[in-house]
Amino acid sequence: MDWSRIAAADRLLIEADLWPIQGERFQPTGFPEIGPAQYRLADGTPMLLVESPQSIANRLEAVCWDFGRDDLVNVLRGMPYVRVVMDGQFLTSSILEAHRLNSGYILGGESSSFLEILKQEFQDFDHRPVDLRVMAKTALRYDPNSLVHGLFLARPDLAGGRLRLPRMLSGFIEAREAEAVEEGGVKNDRVLPTGNTGKGFGNVPYARTEFVADQITAYFNLDLRLMRSYDLGEAAERFLVGLSLWKIRCFLEDGLRLRTACDLVCREVRVTRPGGFDLPERAELDELLPELIDAVEAFRRPPVTEVEFVPPGDWTRQSRRAEESAPEERASDEVDGE
Repeated sequence: MDWSRIAAADRLLIEADLWPIQGERFQPTGFPEIGPAQYRLADGTPMLLVESPQSIANRLEAVCWDFGRDDLVNVLRGMPYVRVVMDGQFLTSSILEAHRLNSGYILGGESSSFLEILKQEFQDFDHRPVDLRVMAKTALRYDPNSLVHGLFLARPDLAGGRLRLPRMLSGFIEAREAEAVEEGGVKNDRVLPTGNTGKGFGNVPYARTEFVADQITAYFNLDLRLMRSYDLGEAAERFLVGLSLWKIRCFLEDGLRLRTACDLVCREVRVTRPGGFDLPERAELDELLPELIDAVEAFRRPPVTEVEFVPPGDWTRQSRRAEESAPEERASDEVDGE
């Protein structure tokens, strides 16, 4: 990879042209009580948000995980993360958790060993302004994925809830000249069509909105200036860039089946800034990443921090209350979760 091309750049901007793998229709992300995010440009062009920044972050994290082994994919071996076990069995990890190191399974429960680690790391900021360089170095040591995708340690016992790192890598997908395709269906009950639908019986009609568009584009923004402001050193910076580019390549090659009715393929990818830099191929990044990981002396060794999650006494009751109060799923709902 030509590091000289990005040495002085403030952003690394990437665009990818996408298209449905079959046909023309696709289903965008939706939001509770809102539905799909439709909007118009100043010239009246109808636009559509196909995938939100928070959802893209989740998908870029998912490419790091081998769900068959409950561990990082082989190419990322040696990258630090926090692994959570319960009763001796794997439960979750900072790679999988929506709020990364701020997960309740990592910082909560009756046993809070990692919370105590962070209290020690950040004790100087209890009554002083937060130094983001210190926070970034801590995130790099225990879970650089949290550094890439952002971290908000929203706990009053950690510097009063002021520990916040913005996303270094962000992305979204939008469609141009988007037009709605209204359709629907019925969940048929062949035994009792007029049965109680609230209990899972009876016929249930539902509406569904898909879209067609003239153009679908994925955008990625790697904030190099923000990364350098943390003063992490050249080896760490090169690793963070390599990891980010690898995530993007993996997502564009393997992660574009966003929903059942939104299966896309990448037609072309290009770097729009800085000029003269090309996104490396997947094979090159696969070969490069282990070397970049080995070069970062600031990583925790051994890289995996194991945390035992001991559920609080009212955890089961809380789960039951949440299930009882949850609204019924509607057949047409598809929502983001970060």
